[in-house]
Amino acid sequence: MGEVHNRLTVMFEEPFWIAVFERYESGKLSVSKVTFGAEPKDHEVYEFILNHYYDLQFGPAVTAAVKESKRNPKRLQRKIRKTLENTGIGTKSQQALKLQHEENKQERKAKRREQKRTEAERMFELKQQKKKEKHRGR
Repeated sequence: MGEVHNRLTVMFEEPFWIAVFERYESGKLSVSKVTFGAEPKDHEVYEFILNHYYDLQFGPAVTAAVKESKRNPKRLQRKIRKTLENTGIGTKSQQALKLQHEENKQERKAKRREQKRTEAERMFELKQQKKKEKHRGR
């Protein structure tokens, strides 16, 4: 069984605060997005992770490489500060979120199409029944 790496990014995306959970598992990246209302406190984020992490619905996995290298702590600190200053999420994460959004959209379309077809069949049967009732006595 391969290693699993997780990353959480909390950012402000007008008008809400969002959290992006990234999960790297055996060379694949899957992403889940959670919307918070107001700015979450550290303890609220930690509590959310403890209570709701296993309820998250991660999108389909996208191939991604995980680099593991030991770095100078000062360089790592500079990189973290630079990452926090950037307001965007990684391109792989964006792709995974977009893919998840598209799949949900396709599911909604298929469901709606089926509902319309079922309703049309019901209306057709109703019209046929009314037609038979009109000509019943003749």
